[in-house]
Amino acid sequence: MNASSSRHAATSGPKLLAFVLCAIGLLVLPLVAQQFGNAWVRILDTALLYVLLALGLNIVVGYAGLLDLGYVAFYAVGAYLFALLASTHLPEAFPAIAQAFPEGLHISLWLAIPLAALVAALAGVVLGAPTLKLRGDYLAIVTLGFGEIIRVFLNNLDAPYNITNGPKGLAQIDSATLFGFEFAKRHELFGLKINNVTNYYYLFLALVVVSVLICYRLERSRIGRAWMAIREDEIAAKAMGINTRNMKLLAFGMGASFGGVSGVLFASFQGFVSPESFSLQESVMIVAMVVLGGIGHIPGVIVGAVLLAALPEVLRYVAGPLQQMTDGRLDASILRQLMIALAMILVMLSRPRGLWPAPEHGKSAQPKLTDAEATAARPQAINP
Repeated sequence: MNASSSRHAATSGPKLLAFVLCAIGLLVLPLVAQQFGNAWVRILDTALLYVLLALGLNIVVGYAGLLDLGYVAFYAVGAYLFALLASTHLPEAFPAIAQAFPEGLHISLWLAIPLAALVAALAGVVLGAPTLKLRGDYLAIVTLGFGEIIRVFLNNLDAPYNITNGPKGLAQIDSATLFGFEFAKRHELFGLKINNVTNYYYLFLALVVVSVLICYRLERSRIGRAWMAIREDEIAAKAMGINTRNMKLLAFGMGASFGGVSGVLFASFQGFVSPESFSLQESVMIVAMVVLGGIGHIPGVIVGAVLLAALPEVLRYVAGPLQQMTDGRLDASILRQLMIALAMILVMLSRPRGLWPAPEHGKSAQPKLTDAEATAARPQAINP
């Protein structure tokens, strides 16, 4: 056995143990959190949804290097698609649909997920096609405008035909079911009561694991290498024979499909969607998750998404007492936003490449030299 194989065998054991402990911790975490109230489990659910969104945006921003400030539009596409197909709104608004489906469409969540991924991917290609020659700030402005256009459409498509119900939103959306198991109901397993928010936690966790595996495979594939080449130098990538146009469109489509799936899960979890949930601030927050965690690095993106998703909710318990200390002169919501902004500024000043950045190119491949080898490799002075 050579030295490299022995080092690999020595490091694989601790990595496997850490993986098993992390998996057990993720499975037990909601059961412990629900003992302190459903609000804590709901925070975990929200964090997992944002992890899905951040993983999708990481494909566009982290791998391909395309700044997308309208990513929340694909989130809205998936949410409204499931809301329209899994509620009674369309039969109530259109008599022709009521005649064909008297009890409503009520499409299954498992059919809506691939459908939303496809529709959102098509929307991503539509967005990417006119922006192929744009870079940097210009690309950011165009994608920002696209996200705002989708939100404005959702807010105004209630006349002359009521498609989205306008600012009132869509309610009574079906919950997720799997082989008769309803995630929105409380269940009991071995004497342990599992709440509905805990059921959704395991559903979201399973889809996050699948998404992480897909992202890892993409990162190490020829497509992922092509995206990274475009990110580093688009002209050099084109000179090497990479079809930059198709690769960019594929990045927009793949990233958007993650947003569509997240939207379906959000609509099923909330049971209600409205245009207010898909504002520009959401897009900026998702971009901040990717940048704060570490652009292009999957573990860093996950850490950034969890922190920025959970931090606003946790700070509610800090802003309230601070408001009482000032006799109500400070608004709790504004104070909470101020603390979030200060935390982000401090993190970026101390960790400019992110909380968990990707290893620098070439450094991980260089073997560590001993003192004797380093001395022998050091250039020797030439005596005259």
